[in-house]
Amino acid sequence: MDTLDLDLDVALPPDSKLALVKWFWGYKPAETFDDEEPSNSPNGSLNPYFEYYYKQCELIALYQNEEYSSLKTHRNIVDVAALIQQTDQDRPAVLAQLPGLLGSGTDAQQENTLQLVSRLLTMTRIGEIPHEFISPRPTEWKDGTLTEFVRDYFSPSPVLGHERIKFEKTFNGLSLSLITGLEIRWTDNLADHLRLMNNDTTVCVFHHATFLLSQGASSIFLSSFVSETLRTLALLIPKYDKNVKTWYGIQAAKYNLDPAATESGYLIADERQVESFRYWHDRLVVLKQVYDESRPNTLSQWWHDRRNSVQWYTFWVALLVLFLTVFFGLVQCIEGALQVYVSFNPPAT
Repeated sequence: MDTLDLDLDVALPPDSKLALVKWFWGYKPAETFDDEEPSNSPNGSLNPYFEYYYKQCELIALYQNEEYSSLKTHRNIVDVAALIQQTDQDRPAVLAQLPGLLGSGTDAQQENTLQLVSRLLTMTRIGEIPHEFISPRPTEWKDGTLTEFVRDYFSPSPVLGHERIKFEKTFNGLSLSLITGLEIRWTDNLADHLRLMNNDTTVCVFHHATFLLSQGASSIFLSSFVSETLRTLALLIPKYDKNVKTWYGIQAAKYNLDPAATESGYLIADERQVESFRYWHDRLVVLKQVYDESRPNTLSQWWHDRRNSVQWYTFWVALLVLFLTVFFGLVQCIEGALQVYVSFNPPAT
């Protein structure tokens, strides 16, 4: 039996994972990915993507004893994905063909089937699932083809100005965490990439570089969008910054992140200009504003925040002077107390 014909509650073997990636994105993954490699391999891994894949299957296809959708096997998912990616198949046309393709299913089950497969193809929360308690609200694919919807959604026109906005070499994911105190929330939802949440105390980062690199010529995404998204990863996780790579390695081990994110490259000065970003322009502008406007609140933040070297040296010199003043004052107090004690308690002769 073809392993893609396995039920959805059965994990796929490595060869079938590679085959599924090829079916999804028209890419030849065997040249780049080796699922048997350790998670810290520089070549990347399919494991983070398939963790997402299984979670989405559990959320939708396996929910309510597998009665929430009309999908039963991994082959079903591949077949629906192939149907969705046909250029002349808009959403109503795909829905109309699902009963014949899958053999059964109510209208609600077919809707849920479409939501699951579109999520797996795009790593984007498409369609609302009532028992999925995550904010913000998901995107809604209502008409047209999935390719048309995705390319339109991820092609916003920049609105915010970027005067005096520049990404210094010190601007990266580690500095965002150490200097501003922002929580880095690693997300599986591409639509949340670089989104600020929780009153600007959390920033979401889409770490699935392997997924982005897997997009072939027939990809749902524009190649320029994929390239720019990878450049945002190069901005936040620069390849040749040892401190950032060490930090990301710890994060990757803790949260099962994509190790290929550290291999997205390194941006030269021209590439670090905000005007070179189109698709993620506004979110980057807002993120940089939060970074520039932040002020250290803890000793740790004061130590790591060296954006203003004069202010940094002034603070630590003042702190050193204060420490020495208190220290010598304490020494004098102890010395005085000892002198008083000795005067009232002379040593025996």
